[in-house]
Amino acid sequence: MPISALQKFFCQLAFLMLVLLPLLSSLSSEGGEWKIPNAPLLTKWSRDVSADNPLPEHPNPQFMREEWISLNGLWDYAVLPKSFENPPAQYEGKILVPFPIESALSGVMRSLQPDQRLWYKRSFFIPNEWRNKRVILHFQAVDWEANVWLNGRLLGVHRGGYDSFSFDITDYLKSENPQELIVAVWDPTDSHWQMRGKQSLHPEGCFYTACSGIWQTVWLEAVPETHIEELKIQTNFSSRKGKIVLEVSGRMPPSHKARLKVRILDGGKIISTGEAIYEVPASVRENLVEFLKARSVWFPLTIKMEINDVKLWSPEEPHLYDLLLELNDVDAKTTDRVRSYFGVREVSKGKDEFGNVVFLLNGKPYYMVGALDQGYWPDGIYTAPTDEALRYDIECAKRLGLNSVRKHVKIEPQRWYYWCDRLGLLVLQDMPSGGQGDCLSDKSISPEAESQWQTEAMRIIYQLRNHPSIVMWINFNEGWGQFDTIKTAKWVKELDSSRLVDEASGFAWHGGGDVIDSHGGHPPKDPQRISITSEDGGWGALAEGHCWNPSRAWAYVTYEPETFKPVAGNNPPLPPLTDKAKEWLTQWIGRFYQRFWQHKNEDGRSGYFYTQLTDVETECNGLLSYDRALFKVEPEKIRDKIRGKIPKIKKFLLPCAQLSPISWRYTENPPPADWYKPDFNDSGWSVGKAGFGATGTPGARVGTEWRSSDIWLRREFILPKLSEVEVGRIRLRIHHDEDVEVYINGALAFKEGGFLTDYDDVEIYKEAISALKEGRNIIAVHCHQTVGGQYIDVGILLAE
Repeated sequence: MPISALQKFFCQLAFLMLVLLPLLSSLSSEGGEWKIPNAPLLTKWSRDVSADNPLPEHPNPQFMREEWISLNGLWDYAVLPKSFENPPAQYEGKILVPFPIESALSGVMRSLQPDQRLWYKRSFFIPNEWRNKRVILHFQAVDWEANVWLNGRLLGVHRGGYDSFSFDITDYLKSENPQELIVAVWDPTDSHWQMRGKQSLHPEGCFYTACSGIWQTVWLEAVPETHIEELKIQTNFSSRKGKIVLEVSGRMPPSHKARLKVRILDGGKIISTGEAIYEVPASVRENLVEFLKARSVWFPLTIKMEINDVKLWSPEEPHLYDLLLELNDVDAKTTDRVRSYFGVREVSKGKDEFGNVVFLLNGKPYYMVGALDQGYWPDGIYTAPTDEALRYDIECAKRLGLNSVRKHVKIEPQRWYYWCDRLGLLVLQDMPSGGQGDCLSDKSISPEAESQWQTEAMRIIYQLRNHPSIVMWINFNEGWGQFDTIKTAKWVKELDSSRLVDEASGFAWHGGGDVIDSHGGHPPKDPQRISITSEDGGWGALAEGHCWNPSRAWAYVTYEPETFKPVAGNNPPLPPLTDKAKEWLTQWIGRFYQRFWQHKNEDGRSGYFYTQLTDVETECNGLLSYDRALFKVEPEKIRDKIRGKIPKIKKFLLPCAQLSPISWRYTENPPPADWYKPDFNDSGWSVGKAGFGATGTPGARVGTEWRSSDIWLRREFILPKLSEVEVGRIRLRIHHDEDVEVYINGALAFKEGGFLTDYDDVEIYKEAISALKEGRNIIAVHCHQTVGGQYIDVGILLAE
């Protein structure tokens, strides 16, 4: 009937408009060519990104051949409903690979929904000199499910957002160039159970913008028929000799003989060599059936080598040896050459002199001071804009005095680990979190989810296992997707016995693995496992002009603008990062690290990690701003506290209650306004022993009970004759709960809001230093208390 035909026409038209309108709206006025959209925030490296050749460096410095071609650059793209499973006839515009579609550097900056599929297309040319070789197509990372076609034929499907994968495309190449490559990606982000880290379709708080599609380098490589596929490097040492075990595997024609030659170099000089031969036994070759002759076979080779007077790898001395591999096909007269490197180091656990189970690096107790590192970028989201930017993060960590980072629920490109190896930074590597398990029942949600987690975790471990910087695998974070906790810890340890295994960061603990790991506070001592605090702190302020979204910026703790008293920071917006705020952050964050060093022998911890290295989107508690344009703390002032280089005490000029409960004059009634001046008459005040406060206050040594809201203290101290340099080394040792102000000879020496949980050594203000004099001096203290514990004690010391 005419009416039903008309209805059918409009239904078809509506469907076409539903599909086509999003495509048309995405076309730029410049014909779809790449440009950076109006992004919330960019880094200084954005201007260095080339649409012709982004991230041009070799993507895997631990496995390098000379013959390779990057496929990074502009690709055609389209976003279509997930139900469309065949390559589209038309594409919307250009996208810059390898930046995720949500990023500004992709040129698209668009969210991919779970009911959509992202399509990529590009053509490439195979050099004539590659015609007699095998050609391998590599994807360093695609999030999440990738279908890959070459010249109209499906190469295969890969699932996993963090592990690399490859195809031998030799038999799919056309005899004439160009070749056409198509990739279709489906990414459900946090609507599904797969590993995704902190990616969210609705980013807020400590969950961030999603990363969909190709987000690491795509590249081609030419290899001979007989070639190396994998390399495993194991190292240990004894009696100044480095022990190196190389497990090399690859492919070769079954009738050929392969000879592997290995050279270890130090500073360009060959210091050790090795050789091994592989051939399929004649009895096996003779029994290969005629109708199914193998064209190639997988082979394994193992070579053991030694280095005399070995130089061990550590963050302080990150010595690396170069490795050259040559695989010769004796019959075909071809050679496959691979360059690599390694560091000789051992990771283990043992007991220190206090009986604590501690982390050992190269057989000696080593204390890890680090920060949580989430690896997000405002312009590239999951992908750093340049290799220089990747390196800069590690250089900043080193400049701050950190020797470690915890790479949080994300896997980085191989080049990031290369820079950690090269520059010297320990890595505690999280597995990306997901929803594949239920931490309350300790069971996986399905066989498929469990199998996928194991597959991807295994490939991640295999692909990163040669990096000396990685010293720990962390299976789960805060129960997210956690399942079979003890079994997975045991399974990971069997995969890689050369590193420690952390069964679960923060919680839920089941008693497996090598590590007990708290988020904040002190983990309990364990007779079998080392203990660390892998997340703590979270103090922040708003770096104006360097923030993702100023109106939504938050941190766990910030300051009260009038008094600089610490207050909750999770109600945006944050107060600004002024010079005074930077000093305040430096002081408070430095205390976290200082307390770790002061108490590590008592509490037994092997590591402490602040949250976090950089701001991420609206979470602004980083040591650096999100765009890496500025430090939010003062590196030169915080470095010594991070490293545990606390000045040694030469002598106390005024002892605190830690040493001697000396007497002070005090009052709990409001005194006259001139109470802090040197000539004030305090003879009517009470006399009490230090410290003053309530029993049970953390870190307190109470000599006199104080329960009211305020207390004022005064006493004199005698300053001996000191040089100008020595006067500059005078510090206060203080423990306050809560707000405190200290005067010396009437000049303000120190003022701070909030509370401490232990003693801290702080600098005296310049005005008070100038007011010091030889002989009699007066110190005056006021402490104000609101709720909770209360305590005040002050001493004066001269540092070495």
